[in-house]
Amino acid sequence: EVQLVESGGGLVQPGGSLRLSCAASGFTFSSYSMNWVRQAPGKGPEWVSAINSGGSTTYWSGSVKGRFTISRDNDKNTLYLQMNSLKPEDTAVYYCAKCGPESYCDALDAWGQGALVTVSS
Repeated sequence: EVQLVESGGGLVQPGGSLRLSCAASGFTFSSYSMNWVRQAPGKGPEWVSAINSGGSTTYWSGSVKGRFTISRDNDKNTLYLQMNSLKPEDTAVYYCAKCGPESYCDALDAWGQGALVTVSS
């Protein structure tokens, strides 16, 4: 069973930092590209960032580029999102999502339960 479990969300003040983690199991983590997607309350999902299977290539949306860093530790089967200089508009549920099939990203075929990040004074 593929499982993706996000952690590290919470309340943070504008300008602060937070690191999200995504623990993966049930598949060969090191063989798949991974993504972070976020969804603000009442709005549709917004793709945030992606990283290839080996961690050598990353992609970013314009809204977070320069502030967020995606990384992975394949030995620990864990994906990370380091969020710096947080803004109120970053408030959302953040989801870890797996690409598929292996060596491609034709679809995001597994999602975590989400971690709520609230940026507010």
